[in-house]
Amino acid sequence: MKILIINGPNLNLLGTREPELYGITSFESYLKKLRARYPQITLEYYQSNVEGEIINALHNAGFLYEGIILNAGGYAHTSVAIADAIRAIRTPVVEVHISNTFAREPFRHISFLAANVKGSIIGFGLESYRLAIESFLVKTI
Repeated sequence: MKILIINGPNLNLLGTREPELYGITSFESYLKKLRARYPQITLEYYQSNVEGEIINALHNAGFLYEGIILNAGGYAHTSVAIADAIRAIRTPVVEVHISNTFAREPFRHISFLAANVKGSIIGFGLESYRLAIESFLVKTI
């Protein structure tokens, strides 16, 4: 199985950015743990602060992978274009957020992506990514 993790804006600063919300672990460090836990899965990673680059990554992976995990960061609440890109591809996408967006500012309570993804995992810290991986391993009825 091949899964691509796409992180959006400001997530390159995990481990240093607002540790009270996002913790003190860098994503690269956490990714090593995920790869060790799931050696049977090819986990690839892409990060960009640029909306169009995230759309390009979705288009490029959207017919080649078994799953995409997307943390679009703030773009989840603003980007119709990313929502459209998800709808346009075949590969299922799971939306993740590290923090509980519903416990934050009201504008974060809306996800433009949610209607186009397989599911959303919100508020479990970096473990949200592990839960997303598990969602691809579970066979649904």
